[in-house]
Amino acid sequence: MPSVGVKLYSVFFKFLLKHRLQNRIQSDNSSSSSSDPFGVTTRPEESVSPPNPLFTDGVATKDIHIDPLTSLSVRIFLPESALNNLAGKARNLAGSDLLLRRNSLNSSNSLSSSSHKSESRRSSYVLASSSSSSEEVYRGYAPSAGECRKLPVMVQFHGGGWVSGSNDSVANDFFCRRMAKHCDVIVLAVGYRLAPENRYPAACEDGFKVLQWLGKQANLAECNKSMCGGGGRRGGGGGGEVKKHVVDAFGASLVEPWLASHADPSRCVLLGVSCGANIADYVSRKAIEAGHNLDPVKVVAQVLMYPFFIGTVPTQSEIKQANSYFYDKPMCILAWKLFLPEEEFSLDHPAANPLVPGRGPPLKFMPPTLTIVAEHDWMRDRAIAYSEELRKVNVDAPVLEYKDAVHEFATLDMLLRTPQAQACAEDIAIWVKKYISFRGHEFSY
Repeated sequence: MPSVGVKLYSVFFKFLLKHRLQNRIQSDNSSSSSSDPFGVTTRPEESVSPPNPLFTDGVATKDIHIDPLTSLSVRIFLPESALNNLAGKARNLAGSDLLLRRNSLNSSNSLSSSSHKSESRRSSYVLASSSSSSEEVYRGYAPSAGECRKLPVMVQFHGGGWVSGSNDSVANDFFCRRMAKHCDVIVLAVGYRLAPENRYPAACEDGFKVLQWLGKQANLAECNKSMCGGGGRRGGGGGGEVKKHVVDAFGASLVEPWLASHADPSRCVLLGVSCGANIADYVSRKAIEAGHNLDPVKVVAQVLMYPFFIGTVPTQSEIKQANSYFYDKPMCILAWKLFLPEEEFSLDHPAANPLVPGRGPPLKFMPPTLTIVAEHDWMRDRAIAYSEELRKVNVDAPVLEYKDAVHEFATLDMLLRTPQAQACAEDIAIWVKKYISFRGHEFSY
């Protein structure tokens, strides 16, 4: 059984969520005007974590607004391991520098022995103009030519029952930092538009837009390289190198420097949490339909963490655990009513039930899919059934079930502090590295 702390927090969570859902319904009914396409990605009551472009805990973050017509944004989580410019060098450092850095949390001796190395590393995070001391200093990481280690990209979709949650919430920030360090990937946490201001398919389309934006960034980075390569030197007396950039109408660079220097979009993993798992599955299907139009982005795997699946015909877990922890079934149905358009509302909607016939491309084209389920979650049976359907068509689709765990046990670990959450992160890293690591054959269960 879950701990007493988990049970108490579940009661508090249910009370808050029910209150928020009722408020959303009242505001939606009182609003006679059409929904604003710009939308919202976070609620005022959400506790958010500010971005930090310094590697204070091994991961640097920054926020990017990627769509001028909507509120769609991403938070980039860049692990400090990206600063190792050669994979071989990183392996050599694994037993010394990285070990010292890990031990620095608990050992004062490690701090003193690695202080010189840390200082030289941190000096690259601050860009100051040597010609003018009055210019404002950017106190954050900026890539240089020597720091070009490429990492896979993990696109993460947060949970929240379609109407709450955000990519910059304290809990989601903590979870994404953990995944970036465990999986050794760049995490893009997607701030998609919430319901009921923007109903289906807004959130799902936002997820696919992020993949398109990622592909555009990769192509722009290649353009930048070709322009810089043929730039040569200026013919005047200065003799300095001409640095060319792809810019917008205002002269700002269109290339995101962290992704241009460190991202390898050909090794892209989708990770969805709760309702975010539904978005991840939708985006995987759209990526299959897009084919080479997404190049160089390739979705090599997806992770569905306790998906927000439901259907008209109840499963065994839906009958026995309908009033389970955190999300009970009546509240979830209320959330689906707020998310789906009124004329399309059905528990067998393609976004809600993955087992309905005629849904998207054939399952045999789906990427390898890891499904995470919790013992005390009424949605578990349908997620397991979906995984079984994938295995029938020879898709690698294992299921990991965690005993005594509840819905959102891994993503709310900052509050719940359960041993299952740490084990889950490690299990995800082991499985994902089979598909994103150049030594993937070494990672298996």
